[in-house]
Amino acid sequence: MSESTSLPAGSVLALVQRTSLPRLVGEALENLILSGELPPGSKLNEAALAERFGISRGPLREAMRGLEENGLICQEKNRGAHVREIELAEAADIYAVRAGLDATAGRLLAERIDAVQLAELRDFAERMQAAAGTNDVDTFHRLNLAFHDRIVEMTGNRALNEVYRRLVKQLALFRRRNLLAPQAIPHFADEHSAIVDRLAAGDGAGAAETLYAHAQGGRQRMLRDGELGEVSNAA
Repeated sequence: MSESTSLPAGSVLALVQRTSLPRLVGEALENLILSGELPPGSKLNEAALAERFGISRGPLREAMRGLEENGLICQEKNRGAHVREIELAEAADIYAVRAGLDATAGRLLAERIDAVQLAELRDFAERMQAAAGTNDVDTFHRLNLAFHDRIVEMTGNRALNEVYRRLVKQLALFRRRNLLAPQAIPHFADEHSAIVDRLAAGDGAGAAETLYAHAQGGRQRMLRDGELGEVSNAA
């Protein structure tokens, strides 16, 4: 019988505590950022956050390093840590990359989508049509994000999922809701229904093209409305 190389129980517990605590703190801090409770530009006070989470500064700093790697916070000399601010030009660059990822997801999913997944996406599209019919922007916004998240998840491609989620989180820092004006969401709802139709047909090229055009349309509206907002603010 070979000699055991396992760690003593106490060492295993200590290892789990050291590795899981920064992850849990990072997730909690990320939620505060993405929910808007800690908006872009907010200074992250280590003492206050450590007290809020009931932890020492070591795990907090490790969690913050992870968020910095994911592009959600910045740590600068003489300024400390703060939530990143995404400007219009950078958001447009991120959106352009996301459009390519959406297209890739559509092509991959069309090759493997099953009846259960298709029914789920069809349900999303129908609920978005209902939200558009009542100009329910908040519900549409929530369904829209979930719809695209699920398409990427359903591909089963881990690399695609990781890159996509990182970019989507960074875009959340650009918090202008210009893409979801009530008068525009019926058109967006139709685009989502068309995406599901392409996937249902197993049309990888068509799904990729439709998803890419949908994302690029959103990027153009963001640029147009963002530039108008900057002109308005300067007036």
